[in-house]
Amino acid sequence: MIRSELVQKLCDDHPDLTGKEIERVVSAFFDAVIDQLQHGGRVELRGFGAFSTRERDARKGRNPRTGDTVDVDAKRVPYFKPGKEMRERLNLGAVQAAE
Repeated sequence: MIRSELVQKLCDDHPDLTGKEIERVVSAFFDAVIDQLQHGGRVELRGFGAFSTRERDARKGRNPRTGDTVDVDAKRVPYFKPGKEMRERLNLGAVQAAE
């Protein structure tokens, strides 16, 4: 699902709100998550999962086109850990198929 599909689904589920209102809510949500992660925080959505960041050390990489060695700087990358309820719902179909 992409952002526009999410906005459309929310519009369908909440016909009393305009598309612009829903777009502002979705943007505010994503902005809040990004702001929290930028400041080294963590965002936990019960039943869904938790967003955090992880540190990646500087390393030597390789340009796949030329094969040249390239220095890759240290950086923080986003990390998502799914919650217990999400894992259970995702695996519900596999458990039922096995029975």
